[in-house]
Amino acid sequence: MSLNPADESFTAQLRKVVSADVLRPVEPRYLEEPRGRYAGQAGVLALPRTVDEVSALVRFANSKRVGVVPYGGGTGLVGGQVAPDGPLPMILSLERMSAIRAVYPDENILVAEAGAILAEVQAAAQDHDRLFPLSLASEGSARIGGNLSTNAGGVNVLRYGNTRDLCLGLEAVLPDGRIWNGLSRLRKDNTGYDLKNLFVGAEGALGVITAASLKLVPVPAAMGTAAIVVPSPRAALDLLGLAKSHIGDAISAFELINGQGLAFLTETLPQVRQQFDDPPEWYVLIEVGLAKGADPEAALADLFEVALEAGLASDGLIAQSQTQRAEFWSVRENIPLANRRIGSVASHDVSIPISLIPEFINRASDIVARFGDFRVNCFGHLGDGNLHYNIFPTVGRSRADYGNKGDEIKRALHDLVNEMDGSVSAEHGIGRMKVDDLNRYGDPVGLDIMRAIKTTLDPNGIMNPGAVLNAT
Repeated sequence: MSLNPADESFTAQLRKVVSADVLRPVEPRYLEEPRGRYAGQAGVLALPRTVDEVSALVRFANSKRVGVVPYGGGTGLVGGQVAPDGPLPMILSLERMSAIRAVYPDENILVAEAGAILAEVQAAAQDHDRLFPLSLASEGSARIGGNLSTNAGGVNVLRYGNTRDLCLGLEAVLPDGRIWNGLSRLRKDNTGYDLKNLFVGAEGALGVITAASLKLVPVPAAMGTAAIVVPSPRAALDLLGLAKSHIGDAISAFELINGQGLAFLTETLPQVRQQFDDPPEWYVLIEVGLAKGADPEAALADLFEVALEAGLASDGLIAQSQTQRAEFWSVRENIPLANRRIGSVASHDVSIPISLIPEFINRASDIVARFGDFRVNCFGHLGDGNLHYNIFPTVGRSRADYGNKGDEIKRALHDLVNEMDGSVSAEHGIGRMKVDDLNRYGDPVGLDIMRAIKTTLDPNGIMNPGAVLNAT
């Protein structure tokens, strides 16, 4: 289905539909994405304040067959928030719809508009002695609508699940402008299809999320964080099993960190305080949250002693204060920023069956070596099987020196992921960057179902054209 541009004629007509201050000139920041791989384009920028204004904007765009690109915090890493080609779209930013509509502490539920910044949602929960456990490095600028639209992961998935698992209901605007009021606060509602999960993870391709009912949890009474040096990813995996048997479901995060990432921090962000004077090749960052009366530091110390005796650990540090806990996490949270400053040849956000992660890392290393000399930073959420396996130039060289080897490496590694029954998109989504990957590795029947849903809900193809599925 061909689309029309959001040109001056479209914009002039749109001004008759919404208030004068809703439409704005397109600022450069709305056409950029963090990795600089796509330069977006747009004919008009819309900043609605209410769901009714979103409805009016989308309904009018649909009537004129003009593409709509929903925009959250702009932190996505796969190009889902920018349209680099095709007819000029309307960018629809939810940033003015940022209210916390309600908090129900007795129900452990918070209702937020899509433009609420993740950190503000966390703070609103904290005000009621509750925790909204989604935690990302970009939580100071990412918006909850974008988190839902990409089914964001983060560091606490092991205990609390992805964003999808933290959502009870949605309010959304369909491509024809109708408003679906699905803001349920129920944990049991067996009345047909689970419609909210059509929109969670759909990256704005089926409609616009405008508000959500979110699950909260009690704040753990006692938190503990440890950095434990391990000899290998295999040992890290065994340590995870040991931790589960000793500490159980109280493990919030279990992160695998590679020495190359620490070297990049030293090179690009020397102000970030690191825990080890002699950076190890591998260590895990483990965080636990225990009930009142429990001693997380003692639990972690006991775990370390058992791991040491079993040959799974050689050194370790347990944070003794909130300041130290923050320093431990600062290392993990700044690794992606250091990566960007180095500049990768190829980056991979993959999921692997957890038991196969050590084998994947070994086989991936052999594959990369076939293409030449590179620096590899493999790190990520070991507890839920999500690795960031990123390839970098050797010292003194840049990405441009490697020609198209990045694409060749990516294809070879994604073939390996597929062979091992993994996923080529663990937590970043498909966006525009991985559309070809989805076509190549996705189940054909599953893709047919996705296309049928897209055609049914968005027959004119106006919603985020080119994202997730090929534009038609």
